[in-house]
Amino acid sequence: MLTEYQQAVDYLYTSLPMFQRIGAAAIKKDITNTIRLCEALDNPHKKFKSIHVGGTNGKGSVSHLVASILQAAGYKVGLHTSPHLKNFTERIRVNGQEADKNFVVDFINRTKPLIEEVKPSFFELSVVMAFDYFAREHVDIAVIEVGLGGRLDSTNVITPELSIITNIGWDHTDILGDTLEKIAFEKAGIIKKGVPVVISERQSVVESVFINKAEELHAPLVFASDHYVVKRVGDLISVFQDDDLLLDAVSIPLTGNYQNQNLKGVVAAVDQLNKLNFNISKDALKNGIENVTTTTGLKGRWQKLGDEPLIICDTGHNVDGMREVVAQIKEQSYKKLHMVLGMVSDKDIHAVLQVLPKDATYYFCQAKIPRALDADTLSARAATLGLKGVAIPDVNTAIAQAKLSASKSDFIFIGGSTFVVAEITEL
Repeated sequence: MLTEYQQAVDYLYTSLPMFQRIGAAAIKKDITNTIRLCEALDNPHKKFKSIHVGGTNGKGSVSHLVASILQAAGYKVGLHTSPHLKNFTERIRVNGQEADKNFVVDFINRTKPLIEEVKPSFFELSVVMAFDYFAREHVDIAVIEVGLGGRLDSTNVITPELSIITNIGWDHTDILGDTLEKIAFEKAGIIKKGVPVVISERQSVVESVFINKAEELHAPLVFASDHYVVKRVGDLISVFQDDDLLLDAVSIPLTGNYQNQNLKGVVAAVDQLNKLNFNISKDALKNGIENVTTTTGLKGRWQKLGDEPLIICDTGHNVDGMREVVAQIKEQSYKKLHMVLGMVSDKDIHAVLQVLPKDATYYFCQAKIPRALDADTLSARAATLGLKGVAIPDVNTAIAQAKLSASKSDFIFIGGSTFVVAEITEL
């Protein structure tokens, strides 16, 4: 019998295979374990309404934004996301509050015989734990972020009110497929019969995958980028719907330009929810966007950590995400660029390194997980592409060195991996 929260978390980390630590070996390519766990717990995922959010990049931001907007509209909202940055309970929130630690202990104690019988992965169990928590908390609706892919993801046992797919890019090709069409097919697996689906961006190379899947399942389909335009001036955004001004000069704490694409999907999703008899006013939409970081605890998305020098961190970690980061860096005003960079070994390292600026000074580091690419190896591979710097394995030591080297007018960027951002002390 476990009595302390840390004991419960240690049990999860040591007893269950965990993707964020060991990679693809932790994945079971079907949802039978999740179904077995849910059935043993009286199918908690069927006791609340839900929204399912998938895609390559942006699904975490979209999940938090939708949850924040629903909270602003007065709903009791569950939010499941992954991975966590600091604490396991970040994965499971109700109205922005992390799951009660006593619940985590109780859940493990209640299900330990079941866990040892089914032998689920860390993610499978954490998903079912979230479902159980949301059912016990009697949420009005839960926003459920896909872990990886969609079709075979543990979260795909739900039948949501609405599905949202952000975009399709190159990531996890060893698991999801080596073409964008194959990746899109996996993401489209969250589309359910008769359930409306919002696709944030119409991408010509994969649009037919979604159109065909939606037609097959008679699921109403909306490409948000066909109807919504987001314009940004500094930290203020305006949203146009079919050329009509919908939101004017809304302050958004998520300052990355890549959020413009995410917002199209979010606003389209709100429109669909209202058609499903939800009651989300324009004021709730505005307030939810403006207060997303405080109401949901979202961190690590082009987040400012300091001034003089300007210090920014971002969890973008695949080639498309890093392209967006580099484009945003180019918009900043600074004297010299310093980049504290770490990656995991199962990404397309070469492709990511190719898009990084050659005029920066690099501090190559590695997160404290088995998947992390050795800092010396990363430094050596970067050097072949003209990226110059030093290898300092510890994330915070690398940050400290960047701060020592930087002048007040310089810019320090920290990222390359969610797990690098997770280890930042001041986050």
